[in-house]
Amino acid sequence: MTDLPTPALLLDLDALEHNIATMIDMAAGAGIGLRPHGKSHKSPQIARILTEMGAKGTCCATLAELEGFAAEDLPGLLLTAPIATGEQIARLGALHARGADVMVVADNPDIVPALSRIAGDRPLPVLVDCDVGQHRTGVADADAAEALARAITDAPGLTYAGVQAYWGHLQQVPDVTDRHARVKEAARMLAAILDRLSAAGLPAGIVTGGGTGTFGIDRHLGLFTELQPGSFLVLDSLYGPLAIEADGTNPFRYALFVRAAVVSTNPRGNLAPQVTINAGLKAFATDSGLPRLATDRPGTTFRYMGDEHGALTQPDNQPFKLGEEVDLIPSHCDPTVNLYPCYHLLRGGRLEGSWAITGRY
Repeated sequence: MTDLPTPALLLDLDALEHNIATMIDMAAGAGIGLRPHGKSHKSPQIARILTEMGAKGTCCATLAELEGFAAEDLPGLLLTAPIATGEQIARLGALHARGADVMVVADNPDIVPALSRIAGDRPLPVLVDCDVGQHRTGVADADAAEALARAITDAPGLTYAGVQAYWGHLQQVPDVTDRHARVKEAARMLAAILDRLSAAGLPAGIVTGGGTGTFGIDRHLGLFTELQPGSFLVLDSLYGPLAIEADGTNPFRYALFVRAAVVSTNPRGNLAPQVTINAGLKAFATDSGLPRLATDRPGTTFRYMGDEHGALTQPDNQPFKLGEEVDLIPSHCDPTVNLYPCYHLLRGGRLEGSWAITGRY
């Protein structure tokens, strides 16, 4: 047993370092850059390790993440979500005025004047966000992409830096062959936008996007200058079994766990044998299914028992003991990380300090 207050978020440094080295090597082998997504880890330490190993910088999904990474003077920050309100513009302007190395995306010409006003004497790089099938953000077609790129180019203080295209809806298509076919369809949409921009004299210097689930496809398309994977760093119970490479393999390892403690082992009459742990709805993201036990205990399943508790079925051959600590793999890493103030670090199975998690909502 350890002295950790449970539930606690654990980060296996050995697995993390394996995942980083593997991703860096795979990207380098394909001649493509990396700007991994910080929304997965929210850790300045992890972002710094990545940039020191050759990543171009860090993607941020929110202004809170951007502010957290900028406070640590991290380079190459890209805010991947459009902003629109006065409060958001003011926060971005404050970061830009302090000298933060920041790029942003836009998907509407109406925001260009506001971005221009906060640029001041330092050019603010802006990318055109393109909708390639997810229908969340982004310009709808090549006409809109050209119009927005031209508006950015003509605006004082702004630099048209390129385009962003993220097919998030394809990241976890279960069958790798189907995933490949659907990515090729989305890639044709992106290629048409890039061709239009080049023909208009507005070639995209940066073409950024992609993710962990399509990385094995994206890096060979010949369209992107850099990719934005994030979940590869730690995996979760959805990405772990997913075939990343065309041969059906996944070269990454589980690095993120929630440690809980068994707090009740009393029999429940005619109910199936179970134990209660002190990790429930408040300990895991719940949008992508159930967490699962990290160790092999055949027949053990998890179910939620409320905000603070969960139940594990009690295996006959290796029963859980009162006070025993158990590690579970979350089903969705990004929002699970957002629930905790820090990582407790593991090295060779032993605790080795902690890292703060920044930019939480």
